[in-house]
Amino acid sequence: MKFAVLADIHGNSIALAAVLADMDALGVKDAVNLGDFFSGPLDAAGTAQLLSERDFPSIRGNHDKYLIEQKRAEMGPSDRVAFDQLDQEHLDWIASLPETRIVFDDVFLCHGTPRSDSTYWLERVEQNGRVRSATLGEVQSEAIGIEANLILCAHTHIPRSVRLLDGRTIVNPGSVGCPAYDDDVPVYHHMQTGTPNASYAIVERHAKDWNVTFRSVPYRSNEASQLAAQNGRPDWARGLATGWFEE
Repeated sequence: MKFAVLADIHGNSIALAAVLADMDALGVKDAVNLGDFFSGPLDAAGTAQLLSERDFPSIRGNHDKYLIEQKRAEMGPSDRVAFDQLDQEHLDWIASLPETRIVFDDVFLCHGTPRSDSTYWLERVEQNGRVRSATLGEVQSEAIGIEANLILCAHTHIPRSVRLLDGRTIVNPGSVGCPAYDDDVPVYHHMQTGTPNASYAIVERHAKDWNVTFRSVPYRSNEASQLAAQNGRPDWARGLATGWFEE
């Protein structure tokens, strides 16, 4: 079994098109999508069109939930741009998706952690804003009760794979469309990959183990950066162009 793992597209249809083309070139037809499809100052409508053509098994992320649970006036700027571009059928599709699910019998999907779509799993933010890798104990505590051999998560936008002591593998594929951002939960911090490339992963089962390949795909990131700038988001424009939120 081989399939791609996509997450955190955030309305970047240009990056998504490059990832889909990369999958096609590699002959990878199947994929799962871990949420946060649309929110960003980019092209939510174009992203929705591309996703509708593939119909990958999907779950919704925290920003997808904001699009269907918050009033427009309460939304953040990235969510408002996406909301204004989407049709009701797109919002209905989000509402139909679960927050977690099991696919292929032994693969568990979540956005943040199994119990929270807005909590980092493989990273931690300290009180001074420094981002560090989570310890083995911290990672394993979130995996209690999840029996799947392969566990897929997202939300941090940082590609990473962790193998637990019992052999289970956790994979975060990184972000297709947003390589750098800032957030103020739990305290103000930056998440940044240092590359403007689109990130995703390919996983392949070998007996009881999983071979994990991270893909870093160059694309027309300057066009995405220019679109963000035109929509009044210089922070996004910088992150899309460089992969760094702060130089």
